[in-house]
Amino acid sequence: MSSSTFQGLLASIRATSVLLLTAASSPTAAQIVSLPGYNVDINQTSVSGLSAGGYMAVQFDVAFSSTLRGAGIIAGGPFYCAQGSVLTATSTCSCAPFGCFGHSSTNVAQLIAITDRDAGRGRIDATGNLARHKIWLFSGSNDTVVPQRVMDDLSTYYRHYIDAANISYKNDIAAEHAMPTDFFGNPCATRADPFISNCNYDAAGQLLQWIYGNLHPKNTGQLGGAFINFNQSEFIDQATSHGMAPDGWLYVPATCGNKEGCKLHVVFHGCKQYETYRYSSPSGQTSFGTTYVRNTGYNKWADANNMIVLYPQATASGSNPNGCWDWWGYDDPDYAVKTGRQMTAVKRMIDRIASGHEGLPAPADLQATAVADTTVSLSWSAVPHATGFNVYRDGAKATSSPVPVTSFIDAGRSPGRTYSYAVKAIDSTGAEGAASSPLNVTTTGTPTMPAPTNVKIDAVRATSVTLSWTAPADAAGFDVFRAGTSGGPFAKVNPSLVTGTSFTDTGLTGSTTYFYVIKSEDAGGGLSGPSMEVSAKTEAPPTCFTATNFDHVVSGRAHDNFFIAEANGSNQVLGLDNVFIVTTLKQTGPNSYVIASCP
Repeated sequence: MSSSTFQGLLASIRATSVLLLTAASSPTAAQIVSLPGYNVDINQTSVSGLSAGGYMAVQFDVAFSSTLRGAGIIAGGPFYCAQGSVLTATSTCSCAPFGCFGHSSTNVAQLIAITDRDAGRGRIDATGNLARHKIWLFSGSNDTVVPQRVMDDLSTYYRHYIDAANISYKNDIAAEHAMPTDFFGNPCATRADPFISNCNYDAAGQLLQWIYGNLHPKNTGQLGGAFINFNQSEFIDQATSHGMAPDGWLYVPATCGNKEGCKLHVVFHGCKQYETYRYSSPSGQTSFGTTYVRNTGYNKWADANNMIVLYPQATASGSNPNGCWDWWGYDDPDYAVKTGRQMTAVKRMIDRIASGHEGLPAPADLQATAVADTTVSLSWSAVPHATGFNVYRDGAKATSSPVPVTSFIDAGRSPGRTYSYAVKAIDSTGAEGAASSPLNVTTTGTPTMPAPTNVKIDAVRATSVTLSWTAPADAAGFDVFRAGTSGGPFAKVNPSLVTGTSFTDTGLTGSTTYFYVIKSEDAGGGLSGPSMEVSAKTEAPPTCFTATNFDHVVSGRAHDNFFIAEANGSNQVLGLDNVFIVTTLKQTGPNSYVIASCP
C-alpha cells in the first residue's frame, strides 16, 4: 500500500467512524450546575460501558483498580488493545467502518505484558487489586462491530488477573452491536442508531447485580430521583478540544440526595451517542440528547438501591468525528493510564461526588442487658439510615452477617471470662460506620481454662518426641501427658510447668508408639480438659558393632587409609587396621559409623 493510499485510508476512517455506538431522543433543557458531593463511599464505585465506552471502562477499571470494585463491559476488548493506532483500533480491535482485516488477534499476551509494565512504573494501579473485582461481560453473537473473538480475548485477559468465579460472560444472545435492554430500542438483531436494542434482556440490571451482589428489585414505576446536568469543564481544560462535552449527567436517587450512604456507578456511552449527535429516524432528523442517560436501564436499579449513576459525556472533535471516548490515542498518547486527560477528568468527577462521604455515626448506649456463664446479651441505640450492625468481640467480628436489629446474644462464651465488645453500623452499600465505645463484660461462673489446640508432632527421634501446640488465652502454662496405648492411662512427663508452646519428651525407647495429650493450667493451678490425642512412633535404635579394627575394615564398617582404620562416614581413627584392637562402632546412617559406647 502506498503512503498516499494509507493516508487516504486513515482520513476516510476518521471521517467515517472509529467504532462504538448508541441511542435517540431530544436534548433535555436543564440548568448546568457544578457537580455536587454526596455521601458516597468511593470504594463502592464501579464502571461499565458500551463499545468505545466498553474500552474506556476496561482501561479505567485497570488503571484505577485500587478504587473500583468491578466493571461491566458490552462489546469491548482488552486493555490498550489499539496500542495507540487508529488502524489497529478499526481493523483488529473492531471492524468499523470497513470490516476487520481477516481474523487478526489482539495479542493478549503482549497486552498483559504492557499492563504489567505500566503497573510496575506506577502508571496504573497494582494489578493485584484486580483479584477482588467482579467483571461482567456481554457479547452479542451477531455483533459485526466488535466480534466475539475480541470479547473472548477480553475474557482471557481478565482471567489472567481474576479468578474465573468472579467473571460472568454472556455471549449466547443473537444481538447486534448495541446496548441490550428489556424495554427500549431497536429489534435485537438491528445495527443502527441509536444503538440501543430491546433484546428482552436487562443488561444494566444483570451487570449491576453481578458487581454488587443482591440488590432490591428495580423500580418499574416513575423514578423518584433527579437528573443533574453538571459542568464537565471544571474537570478538564478546553473540554471540547479533548473530545469531552462541556457538560455531563448524573442520576441521583432521592435517598442519595438526602445524604444517605450511596454507591456510585459510572457509565461510558459509545460512539455516536453524545448529546449533540444527530441522525435520521422515521420521524426525521433526531438529536441524540439524553437517550443513553434515560433509556439504558441503569436508573431503574439505581433508584431502588441507593446508587448514583454518573454519565460523563464525550463529544465529536476534528480527530474524533463520532464522539468516541479516547481508547486509541486520538487526543492523548497517555489515554489508557491514570495521567490520561479523559481518565483524569472522570476520576476527578468521582472524587468530587465522593467528597461528601460522611459514614454512619457510632452506635450509642452499648450495654449488657443480661449476662450468664456462657452468654452475653447486648443492646444499643438505633443509627439513622443504618441497614444493620456488625458486633465485634475482642477485636474480631462476632456476627457472621449484619444484625438487622439493635440487640445481639453472644453465645458459646467461657464462664468467668472478660470480653470486650464494640458495634458498628452498616449502610446500604455495606460500608461500616464508626465503632461504638468499647464495653467490657465478664461472664458469670467459675473460670474454666480451654485446652490447647492444634497439637502436633514436630520431630521424632529414636529416644525423643517433640510436640507443639497453640495456647489459649490466659494460660499460665501446660502439662504434657504420655501413654503407651490410645486413650490412656496417661502420666505427666514434664517435671515442671511448660511455659512455652513446645516440649521434647526424652528417654524413650526406639521403635515404640507413644500417645500424648496436653492440658492448659491457669494462674491458680487449675487444669483444662485434655487436648486432642496425637501419637508418634520413635525411630529404630542405633545398631552397635564391637570387633577388632581389622574385622571392622573387612566387614565394611571402616576403611583402610594407608594402613590406618577410619570409621566409614567419619574421619575417626580406630588405629592400625591390622592390629587386633577391639573397638565399638555405632551405625548412624546407611553406611556411616562412629566410635561410641553402646548399651
